[in-house]
Amino acid sequence: MSQQGDSQNQKQQGPIFGEAVGEVSALWRFPVKGLPGQEITSVTVTNGGCFPFDRIYAIENGPSQFDKTAATHLQKTHFLNLMRDERLALLSITFDEETHDLSILRQGRRVTSGNLKTSIGCNMIEQFIAAFMSQELKGPPRIQHADNHHFTDQAEPLVHIINLASVTALGHMMNEPIPPTRFRANIHIEGLEPWVEKNWVGNVIKFDDVEIEIMSQTSRCAAINVDLETAKRGRSLPAALNQQFGHDDFGLYGRIIKGGDIKKGSQISK
Repeated sequence: MSQQGDSQNQKQQGPIFGEAVGEVSALWRFPVKGLPGQEITSVTVTNGGCFPFDRIYAIENGPSQFDKTAATHLQKTHFLNLMRDERLALLSITFDEETHDLSILRQGRRVTSGNLKTSIGCNMIEQFIAAFMSQELKGPPRIQHADNHHFTDQAEPLVHIINLASVTALGHMMNEPIPPTRFRANIHIEGLEPWVEKNWVGNVIKFDDVEIEIMSQTSRCAAINVDLETAKRGRSLPAALNQQFGHDDFGLYGRIIKGGDIKKGSQISK
C-alpha cells in the first residue's frame, strides 16, 4: 500500500469527533447532606445549576450561623457528614421530591419520617438524630434549608462524576473491592478505560445533549474510607492515591453549560 493510502487509512481509524466514549450507568442524589443517597433513573439539569435535589438539606451539628434568608456556603464541618460521622452510614433513606417527605430506615425498617417542609416533620427527624448521633453532636441537631441553596462541598454549583473502571482499578490497587457508592457522586459512567477521565479537565463532555465542562478533579477526604455496610473506617484511600499518584484526586467536578435530560444509559461523547 502507498504511503498516501496508509495515511488515509490512519485517518479513517482515528478518533471521530463526537463519537460515544461511554455511557451513564447510574444517577445518584443526596437530598440530606451526610445521609445516604437515593438512586434515580433520570434527571433534568439546568445551565449553571447543581444536581437537582442534591444536598438541599443539611443537619446542623452545633450552631453554624447558617442564615436561610441570606444563604452562603459553609464548610461541611458545620453539619453532620461522613468525613467525621461514620455512624450515618448505618442508615438509608427514601425521599419524595414532590412533597419533601423523608423516611429514615435502619436495616430496611423505617425508624422515623417527616415532611421537611414543615416544622413538625423536621422535629421528628431531629429527635431521631439527637438520639442516634448523641455521641457525635455538639448541640441540638437542626435541619437547615434555603430556597435555591445546596449544601455541597464546593461553593460553586457543580456536579460530581466518577468512572467505574477507575473505581475497579483502585480496588485492585487496594486488594479489596471498593463500591462506587463510597464516592457519593451524582453521575457514574462506564465503558471507558481506567483513569482516562483525568485527561478531561478543561474539556466539554456531552451526556446525550447535555454539555458539562469538566472543571477539576475531586480532592478526596476521609469520608471515602467508611465502609457503607458496617459504618467502620477501613484503610485510607486518599493515602493510597497519594502514594500511587502523588495526589488524592479521584473523580471529576463539572459545570453544566447546556441543560437537558440525563438518564441511565445516556451516551457520553467528547
